[in-house]
Amino acid sequence: MAKSRHPILKWAQRDGLVFVTIDLPDAKDVKLKLEHEGNFYFSATSGADNTPYEIDINLYDKVDVNESKASVGSRNILYVIKKEETKWWSRLVKEDGRTPVFIKVDWNRWVDEDEQDEKAGADMEFDDVNFSSLNIGGGGEDYEGKRSNP
Repeated sequence: MAKSRHPILKWAQRDGLVFVTIDLPDAKDVKLKLEHEGNFYFSATSGADNTPYEIDINLYDKVDVNESKASVGSRNILYVIKKEETKWWSRLVKEDGRTPVFIKVDWNRWVDEDEQDEKAGADMEFDDVNFSSLNIGGGGEDYEGKRSNP
């Protein structure tokens, strides 16, 4: 089996939310898993040769799985993750040291901590994203609703 590649993951935050965008056009067999402790897992295939892609990271802090939502689009996967505590994270991943090269800042959504109140209203619009049909996380289920093995 071919070795998995890492798609580009872009992120931005507010004091209560983290926005994760995975750039992977025409993703198929998408699996997403988010756990309360901050474990975030993504896998999919893309391209004519069904190249496998995977991300398995530990987010900086705990999250509210039931209030987090994902949308799989034709060009990318957007995950709006609710932080368990309303506070600013110093980075996306828990581990100290260098940030993995596939993780980038989403400058289109980024707001500095001291500017977030004035920009919150405009940036919280998700008219182009349909979250209503998605129920991600919770209960140890993956994106497709199948029970996952611990």
